[in-house]
Amino acid sequence: MHTSDSNQRPFYRDQIAAKDLVSFSIVIEETDLLILADRNLQEEAEKAVLTYRQQLETYISTFPEFASTLKPLPFQTDAPPLIREMLKAARLAQVGPMASVAGALAEQVGRDLLEHTPQVIVENGGDIFLTVSQDITVGIYAGSSPLSNKLAVKIPSSITPIGVCTSSGTVGHSLSFGRADAVTVIAHSTALADATATALGNRVKGAADIEQDLDAVQHIEGIAGALIIVEDHFGAWGDIEIVPT
Repeated sequence: MHTSDSNQRPFYRDQIAAKDLVSFSIVIEETDLLILADRNLQEEAEKAVLTYRQQLETYISTFPEFASTLKPLPFQTDAPPLIREMLKAARLAQVGPMASVAGALAEQVGRDLLEHTPQVIVENGGDIFLTVSQDITVGIYAGSSPLSNKLAVKIPSSITPIGVCTSSGTVGHSLSFGRADAVTVIAHSTALADATATALGNRVKGAADIEQDLDAVQHIEGIAGALIIVEDHFGAWGDIEIVPT
């Protein structure tokens, strides 16, 4: 367990613009979170991360398929809160539950921290849970696309808490079967935003797929909006405002 300073943080963390919030990082094994809040909540955040990591590790030790399947699993009402969120998101997006793990963890930690601060942003591998008192923009990094760092999603404070999650078939090490440079999804469930971004990212093989895949996301209950970038093309749907950076 250790903290890391802003000089070590991944490039995509510069996409989050939030004034007057204190920034700190939590790194515990594979978990690497950037957190912004009204005050430093290092101890509380570490406690939350350990709690939810234990939920995940214990569940996987009992149900190993949870960690490997690429398909939804049956919902279990007696599962821990983190696991229930992941199972529900996976069912709605039609992916394996681990496709939602980063978003689910960000939200669970963020909601715990809301007991100590009125504003919080938790970023986990490009997946973000946020509750803010002022409108905020989240920039979109899209790898080698000419649109990378040129577009941002404006998030009104009135719709928070909200999840903003981005998946890519060309950036990073996450498993993807598609070729989208960036798929960003907004939903009130950050686990669902994460799972859906993964699902859309798997479907998009080229710019010609943007329209039909934005149509498909409209049928997933709970999604507020989506943005897809492929090379120099992009499309958006839903309650989402795209602004230049």
